[in-house]
Amino acid sequence: MKRTMKKISKVIVPTVLSLFLFSSVASAHVTVMPKTSTTGAWETYTVKVPVEKEVPTTKFTIKAPTGVEIMSYQPVPGWNYTADKDASGKVKLFTFTATGEGILPGQFQQFTFVAKNPDKATQIAWDAYQYYKDGSIVEWTGDESAKAPHSITDIVAGTSTDDHHDDQTVTEDTKQDATKTTDVKTTNNEQSNTLPLVLSIVSVLLSLFAVVRSFRKK
Repeated sequence: MKRTMKKISKVIVPTVLSLFLFSSVASAHVTVMPKTSTTGAWETYTVKVPVEKEVPTTKFTIKAPTGVEIMSYQPVPGWNYTADKDASGKVKLFTFTATGEGILPGQFQQFTFVAKNPDKATQIAWDAYQYYKDGSIVEWTGDESAKAPHSITDIVAGTSTDDHHDDQTVTEDTKQDATKTTDVKTTNNEQSNTLPLVLSIVSVLLSLFAVVRSFRKK
């Protein structure tokens, strides 16, 4: 029984370890978050860049997907930002370059930027290039089954929640306008009801004045 258990452990333990190591390596990809966003939105994206080698990463470049407009970026201490633009001034790609040691083995770095999504529902692929200190480059440009896949974001149509919010805003504005109109009408009605009373009082006073004057003449 003991010999059988030893044989099983010799087979199972290496298999489990290899699966664990494989899942760790497979998960250590360059990723862009969030994975889902809405059409036409100004989204805040975060790129996570891990180091898979025993040498530091010193530079990182990412291309702007078709239909995506890069607006701004968040400065990262120890890194310089540069951008290549087309004839119309839109960012084609941007690069973060380390001014110091860069991203060391076993570490990762996050880079945050703001971009405007395409106006139509689609999938956008973030092609990225990771430069190591030894001169090697990892191109994160493959599909999902590739060894170095690019990160993908699903751009979906805006939800009805946004439209509902707009409807609520319109409704609230309409209510406010209606309230203002009601207040005006109420004021006008009050004025209309008060005017006859004032005129009546004036008439009575004039009548009394006329009577008093007539008595004085007599």
